[in-house]
Amino acid sequence: MPKLIPLRIASDSAPNDALLGRQISEHWSFPIIDDSPQTLYLEVVDGTLGLVDGEEKKVNPVVVDFASPASMYRKAHGGGKKEAIVKAIGLKGAEHWHVVDATPGLGRDAFVLVSVGCHVSMIERSPVVAALLEDGIRRLAIEYPELAERMTLHHGNSAEVMQYWKDGDVDAIYLDPMFPHRKKSALVKKEMRIFQHLLGHDPDADALLAPALSLANARVVVKRPNSASVLAEINPTMAIESKKHRFDVYLCNKN
Repeated sequence: MPKLIPLRIASDSAPNDALLGRQISEHWSFPIIDDSPQTLYLEVVDGTLGLVDGEEKKVNPVVVDFASPASMYRKAHGGGKKEAIVKAIGLKGAEHWHVVDATPGLGRDAFVLVSVGCHVSMIERSPVVAALLEDGIRRLAIEYPELAERMTLHHGNSAEVMQYWKDGDVDAIYLDPMFPHRKKSALVKKEMRIFQHLLGHDPDADALLAPALSLANARVVVKRPNSASVLAEINPTMAIESKKHRFDVYLCNKN
């Protein structure tokens, strides 16, 4: 069962932030608190929902920011088409593909695909991560509605949602399951540390491949660390490798 964490609305919160916080709490059933616990909690600050680590006060909250300066610069200068994920998905003149991202995380890979013209349906089972993604789409729609319109969010277990998919044809499916990190780098950076605290790794990742192969018309792409074994012990059609990761590509060719 995904872990449910509280949403903090302090007595001195800005009125608009408090209102948005209550709306998010009601929609996702997050319990409201007014203090700052020494654990993970959600909070709305300056109109943005963030995931806070109460044990690390000097670390900024984790937010979904599709319109970050880095993302928009890359989009404006055409860098998206050079991304390894775009090559792996196989976008050669098929920019209007419908792609399902069944393990979206903070949605960064999904946004790369959206920026080159795809419609991306994200499936997220954690209500906390889903709420962050939903808030990111909401804010993206304010500045870039044409991009937000190409992003859809589904809340549920990806294996089950894909098995009973009813939201139109799917050209490709992207899987990037959480993998246990053994090194203490800068994030196993910040977001990854907090995500692993919240979610752990994906012990049922193997269960995603079969429904993905059944649903996708063209291909399934699985992102893996170079040291990781193939998903579900099924060898891909081909692999695209980078310094730290590889993209295992399974061709379906149902069209």
